[in-house]
Amino acid sequence: MLEGNRVSRISVRGFAVASATAVTTVGAVVGVASGDPQSSSENLETTASGATLLADIPMGQQAQIQVSSLTEQADAQAAAADATAKKAAEESARLQAAKTAQEKKDAADAKAKSEREAKEKAEKEKKEQEKERASRDSARDASSFSVQGSYSVAEVKAMARQMIPGDQFQCFSNIVQRESTWNYKATNPSSGAYGLVQAWPATKMSDAGADWRTNPATQIKWGLNYMNERYDSPCGAWEFWKANRWY
Repeated sequence: MLEGNRVSRISVRGFAVASATAVTTVGAVVGVASGDPQSSSENLETTASGATLLADIPMGQQAQIQVSSLTEQADAQAAAADATAKKAAEESARLQAAKTAQEKKDAADAKAKSEREAKEKAEKEKKEQEKERASRDSARDASSFSVQGSYSVAEVKAMARQMIPGDQFQCFSNIVQRESTWNYKATNPSSGAYGLVQAWPATKMSDAGADWRTNPATQIKWGLNYMNERYDSPCGAWEFWKANRWY
């Protein structure tokens, strides 16, 4: 029972030592057989403390010790593999998280840029509209000009320059030049269109003033309102005129 208890406490390392001891013991026996007393005596002394261990371990328990050793090795390898896999998974998750965060940042930056550009465009358009509106508001009204019996081309153009916004005058002038050559009494014999802007029917110009037949300022006022309402501006009307030869 005492030796049996000793065997049950043997570790893998003990098994290796017992095995080595057994080999040494065998060598000692061989030395005695060969007639070398000194060698056998030394080997026996060296192994005396453990030589009986291997002999004392039953064959079945020796197999159990070997299996236990292999199991521990397998467990250690499995633990190392699990640690490696866990580390790889953590690294992969870290990289994916970093990639996702970068994609979100890029999307947010792109959205912010788009919103900023849209805002800048809207502000620019608003300023241009305000500028155009201010320019129109600052233009002289037809009623501010004194009535004359007749008007030269130069006088009519001077009126138009004071009534038409500066950035729109050239477009207005281009149309009037082609429609009436700045003659406020010009009449189209075929259609009956009349005046600087060749309004048709001519009576439409009465919306700007009852003196539309004889006052170029009234005709200019009506023509400017028509171009603004139908084409947004005299330049819009001019672009249409160039493409169609009428407006």
